[in-house]
Amino acid sequence: MPSPAFTDTVLQWFAAHGRHTLPWQQNPTPYRVWVSEIMLQQTQVSTVIPYFQRFMARFPDVHALASAPLDEVLHLWTGLGYYARGRNLHRSAQLLSTQWQGEFPRTVDALCELPGIGRSTAGAILALGCGVRAPILDGNVKRVLCRFHGIEGWPDLPAVQKRLWVLAEEATPAEGFAAYTQAMMDLGATVCTRSRPTCPQCPLAEGCQALATDNVAALPSRKPKRAVPTRAVCMLMCRQPSGKVLLEQRPQSGIWGGLWSFPEFADVAAAQQFLARQWPGQDLPQQAWPVLKHTFSHFQLQITPLLVQAPGELPGVMEAGRWLWYAAGPDAATPAATVGLAAPVLELLQRIAAHRAG
Repeated sequence: MPSPAFTDTVLQWFAAHGRHTLPWQQNPTPYRVWVSEIMLQQTQVSTVIPYFQRFMARFPDVHALASAPLDEVLHLWTGLGYYARGRNLHRSAQLLSTQWQGEFPRTVDALCELPGIGRSTAGAILALGCGVRAPILDGNVKRVLCRFHGIEGWPDLPAVQKRLWVLAEEATPAEGFAAYTQAMMDLGATVCTRSRPTCPQCPLAEGCQALATDNVAALPSRKPKRAVPTRAVCMLMCRQPSGKVLLEQRPQSGIWGGLWSFPEFADVAAAQQFLARQWPGQDLPQQAWPVLKHTFSHFQLQITPLLVQAPGELPGVMEAGRWLWYAAGPDAATPAATVGLAAPVLELLQRIAAHRAG
């Protein structure tokens, strides 16, 4: 069980060495805290800051986010990855706007009813944005607690996680819980880091069991490894003489749900069959580019990009509103259409622009 000295030490360290000027720490409303917490899942602070600032400028409150088209939300999410977070954020905003009149529930259980909000995120919203005491257990906090208490086993195993929640609850003070919550996240992010932690600068070094037993590198225990499967696809990049390229909106479920991407086929032959149906009898200039690899949490996608010089638009392809002849800026970073793009698609658009310029 953490002693009061543990909590006091963390708070004293935070007052002197913690981060106090992050954008979401300024005017920490439940909405701003929520958006930052969702963006920070699986993503570094330095990456999140500009996304958060752009997001707040466009969607300053729950109602603004709820009333926006999903395409615009995903457009501002482009490059941040894990796009289900953006879809869940939009859906939760709609529920908060219509069912909660734009207010955030004040209990963990009620917050967890919203898409994309788990127990730890709910705790952060309450502690940092609502003035309600609630413990958190994000990756940084898990790491600090596992090392300090010498807890072995992958932290997401039910038995290990249950023990960590007990420790997190016991260490969260009745007063100053907002500062303590931020302090634990900061300690894990800046001192008790996954690799090369700076133990001599850690305020908890004296009582840390992992440090005492020379076991810091081994804790927290890693997730049991599994072979990462691969999946190969061909992305068809049809480009008009004007420079516009053909994009297709992906289904709302599955990877890159709702985002716009190049038409995807099982292989180059299948893509060429599509071309033969759309432009029968025409020998279109085409070029297969080197394979582009993109790694997800559960598999690796191997993309063969096939660049094709298309003679013009296809009226038949434009049916159902899921196709778009897309015009990007010179560097593909200033698109003419406000749509969400997966990171590999954005990278390929940039390559197409450079290829054309060359």
